[in-house]
Amino acid sequence: MAKNRLEELHGVGQSIWLDSIDRRMLQNGELDKRIRDDALTGMTSNPTIFQKALASSDAYDDQLSESEEKNLGSWELFELLETTDVRDACDKFAGVFSSSRGNDGYVSIEVSPGVSNSADATVEEALRLWKTVDRPNVMVKVPGTKEGAVAVRRLIAAGVNVNITLLFAIEAHERVIEAYLAGLEDRVAAGKPIDGIASVASFFVSRVDTEVDKRLDDKISNASQAEKERLALLKGRAAIANAKLAYRLFRQKFSGARWDKLAKQGARLQRPLWASTSTKNPAYRDVMYVEELIGPDTVDTMPPATIDAFRDHGVVDRTVDKKVAAAEGALKEIEAAGISIKEVTEKLLVDGIASFQKSFDELIAGLESKMVSLAGGK
Repeated sequence: MAKNRLEELHGVGQSIWLDSIDRRMLQNGELDKRIRDDALTGMTSNPTIFQKALASSDAYDDQLSESEEKNLGSWELFELLETTDVRDACDKFAGVFSSSRGNDGYVSIEVSPGVSNSADATVEEALRLWKTVDRPNVMVKVPGTKEGAVAVRRLIAAGVNVNITLLFAIEAHERVIEAYLAGLEDRVAAGKPIDGIASVASFFVSRVDTEVDKRLDDKISNASQAEKERLALLKGRAAIANAKLAYRLFRQKFSGARWDKLAKQGARLQRPLWASTSTKNPAYRDVMYVEELIGPDTVDTMPPATIDAFRDHGVVDRTVDKKVAAAEGALKEIEAAGISIKEVTEKLLVDGIASFQKSFDELIAGLESKMVSLAGGK
């Protein structure tokens, strides 16, 4: 029997989470099959994923019709739908959560993009979602803005599992690691247990190459022949290099006296989660962002097509902490070519929040339209 490459990833310490959620897969057995056959141990969602699910499916129509008499606003209606899906998904992963003793089996639900720059609003919404889903294996997603990091510390101190999303910069990653550690310390100081709290830091990958490559192409179009060739060699290298430095930071921060003190009380590592792992450029290998970031104490959240591709032809080897000096060198070369990684990562954070806001707005408009059509069909 052929080896299951997805199970092999678990063998080197990497968890596989599905970057998708849809009521149909919760009801038709697809998610159960992926948990069983694809070594799937978690799931992530965001406004874009829910917008696609609601727009492409009539699986939500019955609940929408039943909710009509409750006279809910469109926002409240969306929260009802998403928390129902996330709760059901949490129940699907309950066995994984139990057998891993709480180290895995999480399902993420995201706060709305509108609260991204308010710590108070983020905490308020996160606590509401946490209470509504009411499952020990739910994680509330908070964007990795400066205000988001403030919210993370407060949420961890309150005992909420947190997934920090839209991390592109090493500095932002360091900020949320600090927020997690400080939140655990706040909780210890309050005399509360910390052994049941989980967190991941979602570090985005392929989008970094998309932006850096675009800027390299601009420079290539005006360069001499020799310079064109040199710049072309830098394409497709920034994202993986950036993520490898994030992993190195993770290893540095979760060692030493401060961490040991928390670990003795049962604290869990805040694992790096590789997000945006589908390949956007067809010239690149379709599983390169998975293959180059394999290693212990990591999570890779992949859309269904990337999971299928890796199952078919992925190569499993510990890579995340290999060629780190070369990664540093690649980023220095890109900087020397006149491309600021800081500018790129700042732009990607702003663009990411804007993209989720657009999806959220479309989702709410779609819900309102669907309610009108369902009411008209009666």
